[in-house]
Amino acid sequence: MEDLRFLEEQHVSPELIQGVSEFRKRYVVDEEAADRITKPMIMFYGKDILEMAIAALLNGENILLTGPKATGKNILAETLAYLFHRPAYNISFHVNTSSAELIGTDTFEDGRVKLRRGSIYQCAQYGGFGILDEINMAKNDAVSVLHATLDHRRSIDVPGYHKIDLHPAARFIGTMNYGYAGTKELNEALVSRFLVIDMPAQTEETLGFIIRTSYPEVKPEAAEQFVGLFLDLQLKADNSEISTKALDLRGLLAALGTIRTGLRPLKAVRMGVTNKTFDIFEKEIVDDVVMTRIPEEWTRENVYG
Repeated sequence: MEDLRFLEEQHVSPELIQGVSEFRKRYVVDEEAADRITKPMIMFYGKDILEMAIAALLNGENILLTGPKATGKNILAETLAYLFHRPAYNISFHVNTSSAELIGTDTFEDGRVKLRRGSIYQCAQYGGFGILDEINMAKNDAVSVLHATLDHRRSIDVPGYHKIDLHPAARFIGTMNYGYAGTKELNEALVSRFLVIDMPAQTEETLGFIIRTSYPEVKPEAAEQFVGLFLDLQLKADNSEISTKALDLRGLLAALGTIRTGLRPLKAVRMGVTNKTFDIFEKEIVDDVVMTRIPEEWTRENVYG
């Protein structure tokens, strides 16, 4: 299978690759959910993390991805869903996410009351991979649904309707950042339902892979400067010199996209990185770092060959 060559290229264990291949053959995707299988714009790069995640999922476990901002948690979750060839259901938790949104709500259709199925319900029914984004923002009402869904019972009671059993291919991948507004500590009962992977910070190697994959026409010397810029900001954030607001990998990649469109590099990076912080003193620090890496005189031709 062509998309599994990605794992071979990263020297992932052949036994694990074989396990993914057999999983895909064993669980055929329902046509109604096939459109939810999509290839991520960026595939996750990192042999050790991929091996841990794949082994856990093959063993029927759910996984929780923890760690600071910009470590690729969502990219990994989307990559895993694609490699296992499962429909992906993205569930973003916030203070207003209720059990009704996860399981479903009553709706009037064809002269009768029916259940409009929620994302967790559909994931359970079709054997999808549920990506539980910012799970540490879930309120108690939503957490109660997760407790039943994630434990050994693998079933959900739908009030007023019936009990649904999880499809044997269904898995759940939680993500959480530390210190965001509205987040809280996960209780032990919920954490015990996951195997936990602590995501490492980005390295020169992983950042280079992401930039080359996203924009293969970027000149090597320009890519080196963009990688260095992110690592410089990451170091300052680690040393508490700046917050993590400007440490935005999506913003950096978006800046590269606008440069390709024709915007001058410094202006693009200011939009994608510098302006993500609204504190004037912090913005000055970030801008100083940016200008050491991205000269003001640079044009599109300095970045793209």
